[in-house]
Amino acid sequence: MHKILENKTIAPGIKRLIIEAPLVAKNFLAGQFVMIRAFEHSERIPLTACHVDPAAGTLAIVVQEMGKSTLELGSLKAGDAVLDVTGPLGTPTPAKKYGTVVSIAGGVGAAEVILDLELLKGSGNYLISILGARNKELVILEDEISSRVDELFVCTDDGSYGSPGLVTDVLRKLLDEGRKINHVTAVGPLPMMRAVAELTRPHSIDTAVSLNTIMLDGTGMCGSCRLTVAGEVKFCCVHGPAFDAHQVDFEELFRRQKRFFEEERISLERYKRMMGLTIEAAAGRS
Repeated sequence: MHKILENKTIAPGIKRLIIEAPLVAKNFLAGQFVMIRAFEHSERIPLTACHVDPAAGTLAIVVQEMGKSTLELGSLKAGDAVLDVTGPLGTPTPAKKYGTVVSIAGGVGAAEVILDLELLKGSGNYLISILGARNKELVILEDEISSRVDELFVCTDDGSYGSPGLVTDVLRKLLDEGRKINHVTAVGPLPMMRAVAELTRPHSIDTAVSLNTIMLDGTGMCGSCRLTVAGEVKFCCVHGPAFDAHQVDFEELFRRQKRFFEEERISLERYKRMMGLTIEAAAGRS
């Protein structure tokens, strides 16, 4: 069992949890992730850490409540506990000096870039960050990212904060201005990452995407996170989560991500009904 020390809402439907996991925190490196299971009958879900404190033995994770499992996790309060925190898993981000690096984060992908930014800055890179969200309310971790980069651009789909438009609009503007960019990283929704890959491809800019595929065990045994990279089968949990964006078969990945769409919908509806009955039952007893 792993105790929840804090659960804070940082945006509508987005929670930041601090969890006790001393062994994981001691060994966690930028680019890695953990598999978390809230309760005995919950599914395991992959999440990365936006902050790690080895001395305190804690991880900070960001959860967007979208399905049954994330709603379960988000419902936990300080003093509660999750059953499993397995990790660290995945391949760490290499400490490498590229030159000028553009780090692109969409939505809750902002949580995944913070440790990478610390590593890249420590490796002597000049960092430009592009942070995107649907609207002002959903922009998260702006201060944390700003303090780790040399330049920050914020954009929202509806123009309610920062520049109006998409993260790719900002990247395109930088390229059109002739900015020398040596490396690009992108994390967020699949369509966004694919669009970034297609934008940098003609410029032959080294580009990496951090993929959040369907995972069951996180060790490569189940094969659920299988994808094709440069014509070869890879497992996101073992070989990733970061891959060369120009070598990823995004079309296959889109198809695989939809495999359990109906089951996820049914599970979420059942959970909502169950929680509704629980609330009504509690009200009836009061």
